[in-house]
Amino acid sequence: MLKQITDSLKSIPVDRIPPLGEEGVEAAILIPLTREVSDPKIILTKRAEHLNSHSGEVAFPGGKWEPEDADLLVTALRETSEEIALWPEQIKVLAGLPINRTRHLLRVKPYVGLIEPQLPLVANPEELDAVFEVPVSYFLDPAHLTIDHFSGEDYSLDMPCYIFEGYRIWGFTLVVLVDFLNLTLDAGIRLRYPDRINLRPPA
Repeated sequence: MLKQITDSLKSIPVDRIPPLGEEGVEAAILIPLTREVSDPKIILTKRAEHLNSHSGEVAFPGGKWEPEDADLLVTALRETSEEIALWPEQIKVLAGLPINRTRHLLRVKPYVGLIEPQLPLVANPEELDAVFEVPVSYFLDPAHLTIDHFSGEDYSLDMPCYIFEGYRIWGFTLVVLVDFLNLTLDAGIRLRYPDRINLRPPA
């Protein structure tokens, strides 16, 4: 499985996208993939409940661009080290995936990085409640993709999600994850939105 993923990414460059130069409109994330041949794992985080934005939600490590970041890859690596103590020298960056947008129109650039398994990752308590890993095979089982109810200050929705050991993977993170799996493994995963919510506004 790992070979199929890495082979599919060989033609995709690690494009170091220059920022627009405006804070608050751009971000970058890392999709960390463990170097396990038969069933690699994807590293995810759970945002801290005390945060004002997206509290308690599952996300890839990453965050917003800051003026000292030369490009969006720097942003992804800096935020990853700050959040889960995964350092740039521990990551082999394989590719940069297309920029996507959240429902709040934040432009997000995903990068894929290969890491060794069983690294001692630590969730920064100022930002995260947990860091965890999910085998890629879990996402490939159609029985694991379900519909659940989500609510917040400005929404109450039934949405597609994966539920892994109590963690609910949905929203923008789910969109990026499914795009990655469909691209690298030809997974053929289709997301169905009962409430017809558009999580991917046009670029």
